Amino acid sequence: MTKGKKFLLYPAVFIVGTYFLFLGLNKGQAFLSPFLTAVILALLMLPLARIMERKISRSAASLLSAFLIFLVSVGFLALVSFQLKNFVEQWPDIKETMEPKIEQVKNFVLENTPLKEEQLKTSGSESENSSESSLPFVGGSNQDSGKQAASFLSSLMGAIGDYLLTFIYIFFLLNYRHKLKMFILHLFPGEKRQKVREVVTRCMKVAPQYLIGRLMLIAFLAVLYSVGLGISGVDNFILISILAAFLSLIPYIGNIIGLAMAMAFGYLTSGETGILIGVIITFSIAQFLESYVLEPYVVGDRVNLHPFVVILVVVIGNMVWGILGMVLAIPIMAIVAVILLHIPALKHFGILLSKEPFPEDK
Repeated sequence: MTKGKKFLLYPAVFIVGTYFLFLGLNKGQAFLSPFLTAVILALLMLPLARIMERKISRSAASLLSAFLIFLVSVGFLALVSFQLKNFVEQWPDIKETMEPKIEQVKNFVLENTPLKEEQLKTSGSESENSSESSLPFVGGSNQDSGKQAASFLSSLMGAIGDYLLTFIYIFFLLNYRHKLKMFILHLFPGEKRQKVREVVTRCMKVAPQYLIGRLMLIAFLAVLYSVGLGISGVDNFILISILAAFLSLIPYIGNIIGLAMAMAFGYLTSGETGILIGVIITFSIAQFLESYVLEPYVVGDRVNLHPFVVILVVVIGNMVWGILGMVLAIPIMAIVAVILLHIPALKHFGILLSKEPFPEDK
């Protein structure tokens, strides 16, 4: 094959292969998303499962590990639901508090922009009608409401099914991990098995190391946010602090969303400008400590990915699987980078994804 044909063939194969890869990931989300979530969580629970296996059988340890993850997730959902209930109960007071503020913004817009009051009323009524039509069971005929109800129930049952299926996967992955590892090793000839064993061992460490460090960071941030937002006088500060801390799982973007959420809810529930200042100060201090104290020492270089690659895979993860894709993107890409770094023919791709320099730069 001539160089010209290769120059055209390789990019074409890469583009077509990438397209079908992401198409398959998107179409296979119903199976892949709970399974890959279970893989990451199983790797996270692996050290604890090994400790329990010294006292009890592997099956019992695997079952307890899966049940422990289930209890933690249920506890978190219960806490969020409780705080959301309080917020909903306060909604009439929030509307009453915000009406003067909305009126001030409206007057400012009318005085400083060419917009007229009729245009604001028209846009407001259109957005209200749009929001009502987007709500399930609101607006439309009884037949449309029935379709919306059936669609909502179907989505809810599917989400619950995926949620429970994840813990079943965790149990089987932990219980039969030795068999899976031996299967991978026997795919390669004997002289390469030791190298493959090292790669598998390193891949099994990189995801839990990142998640353990990130969970510790989330705990620190939740405490910092709770103290700062509580002193600032933000209502529902526990819910906001926990959500903002968990949003830090999404690099760069999560911190911005957390700040915007805290500012919105803090200001909505009180209408006081001083609370906005307190929120900004709290997040500024927390982000400084996260970037320069907690991140280097708690998380460190557990995931050897280049910062640009981190941003890129988070954006791609959001396009493929939404929020779950953004969370899973980093540990999955870290495992991919480890594999690429140990394959001689693909090592340069691994170096491109990681922080390691190319040989010429050493």
